[in-house]
Amino acid sequence: EVSQYLENYLWPHFDPDDASFEHVMSMILMVNEKFRENVAAWTSFHGRKDAFKGFLWRVLKLKEEDRNVSMAEKTNYLLFMINAFQSLEDEIVRETILQVVSLKLWHTLSFGRLQMELCLNPELIKKWTKIKRKEAKEGKKAGKTGNSSEMLENKFLRNLMEEFLEILDSKVILSSQDGGEESVFNESLSGQVDDSSVLYCERFMEFLIDMLSQLPTRRFLRPLIADVAVVAKCHLSMLYAHEKGRLFAQLVDLLQFYEGFEINDNSGTQLSDDDVLQAHYSRFQAFQLLAFKQVPKLRDLALCNIGSIHKRADLTKKLLVLSDMELQDLVCNKLKIISEKDPWTGRRDFLIEVVVAFFEKRQSQKDAVNALPLYPNEQIMWDESLVPSINYSGEGCLALPKLNLQFLTLHDYLLRNFNLFRLESTYEIREDIQEAVPHLHAYINNEGDTSFRGWSRMAVPIKEFRITQVKQPNIGEVKPSAVTADVTFSISSYRSQIKSEWDALKEHDVLFLLSIRPSFEPLSPEEAAKSTVPERLGLQYVRGCEVIEIRDEEGGLMNDYTGRVKKDEWKPPKGEIRTVKITLDTAQYHIDATELAEKGAENVYGTFNILMRRKPKENNFKAILESIRDLMNETCVVPEWLHNIFLGYGNPSAAQWINMPDLLETIDFKDTFLDASHVVQSFPAFQVTFINTDGTENMHPSPPFRIKLSKKMREISHALPGNVNASDTASKNNMVDDEGSQKEKLRVETYIPADPVPYPQDKPNQNSVRFTPTQV
Repeated sequence: EVSQYLENYLWPHFDPDDASFEHVMSMILMVNEKFRENVAAWTSFHGRKDAFKGFLWRVLKLKEEDRNVSMAEKTNYLLFMINAFQSLEDEIVRETILQVVSLKLWHTLSFGRLQMELCLNPELIKKWTKIKRKEAKEGKKAGKTGNSSEMLENKFLRNLMEEFLEILDSKVILSSQDGGEESVFNESLSGQVDDSSVLYCERFMEFLIDMLSQLPTRRFLRPLIADVAVVAKCHLSMLYAHEKGRLFAQLVDLLQFYEGFEINDNSGTQLSDDDVLQAHYSRFQAFQLLAFKQVPKLRDLALCNIGSIHKRADLTKKLLVLSDMELQDLVCNKLKIISEKDPWTGRRDFLIEVVVAFFEKRQSQKDAVNALPLYPNEQIMWDESLVPSINYSGEGCLALPKLNLQFLTLHDYLLRNFNLFRLESTYEIREDIQEAVPHLHAYINNEGDTSFRGWSRMAVPIKEFRITQVKQPNIGEVKPSAVTADVTFSISSYRSQIKSEWDALKEHDVLFLLSIRPSFEPLSPEEAAKSTVPERLGLQYVRGCEVIEIRDEEGGLMNDYTGRVKKDEWKPPKGEIRTVKITLDTAQYHIDATELAEKGAENVYGTFNILMRRKPKENNFKAILESIRDLMNETCVVPEWLHNIFLGYGNPSAAQWINMPDLLETIDFKDTFLDASHVVQSFPAFQVTFINTDGTENMHPSPPFRIKLSKKMREISHALPGNVNASDTASKNNMVDDEGSQKEKLRVETYIPADPVPYPQDKPNQNSVRFTPTQV
């Protein structure tokens, strides 16, 4: 890359017809490296557009070559496709690469899935018929009667998915040395894992997520992903449950989220909660009707109310009454969700998973966001796939949303920013914890409890923690409406400056409750090198909270800005014991309480022994996250004229004031101009004429003035439409100025304003500034 191997050698000597596999693969690797280093990758190709088109087709044809390709080459090939589909703003890339996700892609759908999609999108039937006629006509003209599903651009993505599923099923979990087939299935979850195959599977998930998170690529691809049942097969794979497949599992969950995203794929409009619910009920009702008519064993399911059986566990229980053959007949022949030719149709668990995933009620996006804790916990903080360390090289992928030029809906844009900002603040909090906790020198005392022989400026041991109130949930919610607690700590061991910092805590400040439980014996250097950060620190739990009030040793209120303590009644804080009243995250509390009740987990809130604060200037993340979450709960926060441009669609110049559909023809400048000469000076490129309200010429004009905007005035606006060059516009204006005869007339109307007040002394102040032409 440093020697510009791509620009100086590979690209100048590239011929689409004669290029070898090694030549094409080398170019793929160099483009990937440019993307990894955030260097412009496609600019060197702009000089030979036809050759670049041939290069992209040559890349697509690599999959048709009968050649043994290594896993590293497959991964880099996939990474190139990810980079290409992330560069749709580049015209030379877009022209070729979008052909593989056009409506022709539906040639590879199973018959049942194709009929389902055409019924759900009747406006596409005409286009689909037109495509089939055109292909038949071209085939007849060429003397071929080939199958359209065998065309390269049509079958490319389906072949790619089938290759991925084959690798996922047979190459990720390695067999034992005896090589027998039974050893693969008998291998426990701790079996050997091929890391290169795992990376390939993770990259493929990233590829599909990127495709589904952009409307141009999502529209016709989503039915194919559902037809192949990629998500269901990933859920049932051995890698999904393996300890080394944690990142893969997170990516699969993200893919499932985008597959069921609340959007109309054809029109691109966001679906409301009512629309999603209505579609769910209609789909389930049709299933019940089919079961009543054609599947006697499911009569019980058909007669139940939908609310009692649309949960995953209930629906699975109802389907267990069917035999394997009956279940296969239901899924493949009656419902036609997947094809009979699918090799997984012999698996009972797969068939049940497909049906349940199709008919279960999904949690709405708003509910999912509202149920998410705003404060990070210990599980998220040290998850490298979500919050990578500072030395992330870009060689692997992360389970993070990407900020592209295009977004599906406004909710999608806000949600990606919400998740990214939440994880960014998590990284900063993690760094603060790693800096503060070691100074405390935690150890296990003779009683077996945790004690501290050191001190830290930002963290203090807790003397007492007590939950004081758990309020009932609001109507329609399951989490408590509020959870408050009292935290008592001592500042006696600090010098005066640090004491004043702790005493400066006030309402709405964010604190963190930590549970430290160090190992009984110190870790050896070898053990410390292998252990994780929480293991080295003895960190068990992290929970965030917000200050309601702080009191001194005698119960006096400190730092109160609500008016409860008057200025003349203020007294300095007494003693060195402080009690902070805090409010806990209700969503996190509900999660912890559920795990305690259902799984018998430890009571987190009985283990806290450290209270940590952060610098106030760096601790505003909660307010920002709350603001984004509130915006996501609103129906619309962006005006209609900006909506499409905001999401990355349409012509950007459409949002400029000169191109607005409701543009004002006449503008009332009120008291902007001081006199008639000020108007003439403000528009040197125009011949100004003053008229009365009845259209007659005014020989003695006086402010205020109304000006009718001319076409030329819009053209010389500083907000230039499209690709108009500012220098060209300026030169045109100068030319007009030089030739007085070409000056366009500007009609300025004088009028008598309505008297705002009856008394002269109450007349409002008028503008006295003589604005320059640029300011006007």
